[in-house]
Amino acid sequence: MVKRRSSRYYRAIGVIGTNRLVTRLHPVAYRASGGRLFSRVLGVTNVVLETTGARSGLPRPVPVFGVEDGDSLIVIASNSGRRVEPAWAANLRAHPTLPVRQARRVRTMRARELEGDERARAWSIAIASYPGFDDYAAWNTRTIPVFALEPA
Repeated sequence: MVKRRSSRYYRAIGVIGTNRLVTRLHPVAYRASGGRLFSRVLGVTNVVLETTGARSGLPRPVPVFGVEDGDSLIVIASNSGRRVEPAWAANLRAHPTLPVRQARRVRTMRARELEGDERARAWSIAIASYPGFDDYAAWNTRTIPVFALEPA
């Protein structure tokens, strides 16, 4: 279990982490360093999803927190508590098979959106690793998508 911090702290992390400059530079620095930079942030595994744009078909690398669950990763489409979901969620639905970079390792994985009991279980695992997800859910009325990334 991770130490719970204030809602302001998680809001600041969300604002910084979803900043356009950060989301564009992060994958480049992550790849160049072989994952040595930013591989763990706040005790959570940081991964880069190499999504394909749902409409454009263009590659879209996006850094996200990935919570390990056996051979799979759980990713939460919280968009730091914003009222709209991140574009990468639509990308995963449209193109579920994708490369996922975790430090020096790149694996081909398949995304699956979770529902019901499976979603509840994954959500509890995710908030145990990063309590900010609970704050992000409280800040809006939408149901935050939860995805399992499983080896393809």
